[in-house]
Amino acid sequence: MQNQTEQPITRTLEENYMPYTMSVIVSRAIPEIDGFKPSHRKLLYTMYKMGLLNGAKTKSANIVGQTMRLNPHGDMAIYETMVRLTRGHDALILPLVDSKGNFGKHYSRDMAFAAPRYTEAKLDPVCAEIFADIDKDVVDFVDNYDGSMKEPTLLPTTFPNVLVNPNQGIAVGMASTICSFNLNEICQTTIELIKNPDHNIMLTLTAPDFTTGGYIIYDREQLRQIYDTGVGSFKVRAKYTYDKKANCIEITEIPFSTTVEAIIDKVVDLVKTGKIKEASYIRDETDINGMKIAIDLKRGSDPDKLMQRLFRMTTLEDSFSANFNILIGGRPKTMGVKEILSEWIAFRTECIKRGLYYDIQKTNDRLHLLLGLQKILLDIDKAIKIVRETEEEDEVVPNLMIGFGIDEVQAEFVAEIKLRNLNREYILNKTAEIEKLRKSAEEMQSTLNSHQKLKKIIIDQLTQIMKKYGKPRKTALLYEDEIEEPEEEDTAEDYPVTVFMTSAGYFKKITAQSLRMSGDHKLKEGDEIRFTFEATNLSDILVFTDKYQVYKARICDFDDSRTSVLGDFLPQKLGMDSGETPVFITATTDYKGYILAFFENGKCAKIETASYETKTNRKKLINAYSDASKLVAMFAITEEKLFVLTSSNGRCLIVDSGAIGAKASKTTAGVNVMTLKSKNVLSDVVLYEEGMFEKPNKYRTKNIPAAGSFLKEDEAPAQTKLI
Repeated sequence: MQNQTEQPITRTLEENYMPYTMSVIVSRAIPEIDGFKPSHRKLLYTMYKMGLLNGAKTKSANIVGQTMRLNPHGDMAIYETMVRLTRGHDALILPLVDSKGNFGKHYSRDMAFAAPRYTEAKLDPVCAEIFADIDKDVVDFVDNYDGSMKEPTLLPTTFPNVLVNPNQGIAVGMASTICSFNLNEICQTTIELIKNPDHNIMLTLTAPDFTTGGYIIYDREQLRQIYDTGVGSFKVRAKYTYDKKANCIEITEIPFSTTVEAIIDKVVDLVKTGKIKEASYIRDETDINGMKIAIDLKRGSDPDKLMQRLFRMTTLEDSFSANFNILIGGRPKTMGVKEILSEWIAFRTECIKRGLYYDIQKTNDRLHLLLGLQKILLDIDKAIKIVRETEEEDEVVPNLMIGFGIDEVQAEFVAEIKLRNLNREYILNKTAEIEKLRKSAEEMQSTLNSHQKLKKIIIDQLTQIMKKYGKPRKTALLYEDEIEEPEEEDTAEDYPVTVFMTSAGYFKKITAQSLRMSGDHKLKEGDEIRFTFEATNLSDILVFTDKYQVYKARICDFDDSRTSVLGDFLPQKLGMDSGETPVFITATTDYKGYILAFFENGKCAKIETASYETKTNRKKLINAYSDASKLVAMFAITEEKLFVLTSSNGRCLIVDSGAIGAKASKTTAGVNVMTLKSKNVLSDVVLYEEGMFEKPNKYRTKNIPAAGSFLKEDEAPAQTKLI
């Protein structure tokens, strides 16, 4: 048996897991300030080196194969990366790859792209802006994975591509989701920030923009949060038209985050379950003209009301969660839009500086050669004599250096001049560039030293890009106050029912006709009917539990029942917490009246029923009543009533609910109703009925709290109990 060496888990994490984590974050999943992940950058640079910026298209398989020299991944992984960048896939606001063939569609789950041997591609003309001056040492280059060639660490994009095209990545312990913005708006915002770092970007950057169009439901505060912090979400809604002649809804633009198939599948499911009854047929009519989903309507259906329901129930309205996590200097950082653009401006300024420095060096080198040539002009015959009289070739350059007082580089340049060019006209033409080059070098140096001139270069480049590649927004804005939310028509019928709830929590609703024809209730052993009341099928029910919570539902959500069945088990039907038990149930249609909660400490909380009404369809409300003392009994009233309170020491008190002050707060501890001595508690509460006592005035009181009077043995009221 081999010896096994134990290793602390912290050491395993440090040596194995942490390097893997950093590799995924830095080298795979998170984009950098140029807007690209490494896989994008390697692919585009390979295409650039293949001459595909100005050349003809080539087979995608050829591009994939060449990219493997930089990207050691499988061919399909590389090809899928290229697919998402293509014009044909329709995912990018500004496509980077000009494509020919079937590259699938971003908005379709099932429309698969063709194999790489069938498709062709080249770089889109906009990539001239992506690779601007890359051969002038404007960005750093590093060795590829096997050291056989160099590749750029960043691409010198002349516009903020990081915010123009969408990007999404999932690393280890973090993720990045960057939505796309309109090119014109991003460029204009960047220009304004260059001019004024305190510029309010909300004035120039309207909202995100997507290739799939649709509407962004404009919430200024939500967008401000995303712009400031880089984190937040907003809603995108589909765009539709109604063909009255065909009685058909045509959906032509959908949210960027969903697909045609996902929408169709959900609508079909809603129709099958009976939640949508207006639609008779749905089909995908996407063709060469673009995306389209058609929904045929039944006669008399309202298309707008149906769409409002579909917006709520399907991804025809979907949320886009933004998380602007970008690598800056090799470190992931979540930033707002202004901070990202500021980082890009700094990056772009450095690229321009490096390009200027490169041009200055090249200009000075050329100037240096021509200055040497100018000295030869003074005595061309002397130069010819030196070359002719030098016996050894290696001595030509040194002799020219001595003869004219020039350095080795200049002498080498003179020595390489062809014999036919050793004439006065040629040398004069060449040396005429000297002043032009000297002036050019001075201007470039002046620009390099001027922050204002560098700003102007970036602004001019952004302005030209807007003119060449700018397009109108595809995603329109829909302001919240413009959204009409029609009241949803209730498809359920309304009719009288009798509601029953047992001690164990079983629920039944039975129609009057069924109840007349039924026999005894079927109950579990030891169970009993605890609550019975009349209601209607469209009433809301409130089910209070021993965990101080209330669950809301509609009676029509339950099927009509019979006495011969157990009924619906409420803890399961309403999704109650483990071990939670119903203690009280009531029904309401208008949320008028009060809920009375009596506690062992002698207090009663009179809570407005309206406190449990919510605008949203929340099914569960926590803190439904006070937990300061144990609940004894609960009642729902719409008019003031008398109640009989009994204490554990045998005292009885009749209280008018009108004397108890109402509270809007659900968790109110209530008011003192029955005065209790130490160790005594309120043990029971029932509704007062005429004839319950021979002398009821004995137990009544004008003011509360009161202690009540001792009961006679023959006057004890029927007790109630909570489940």
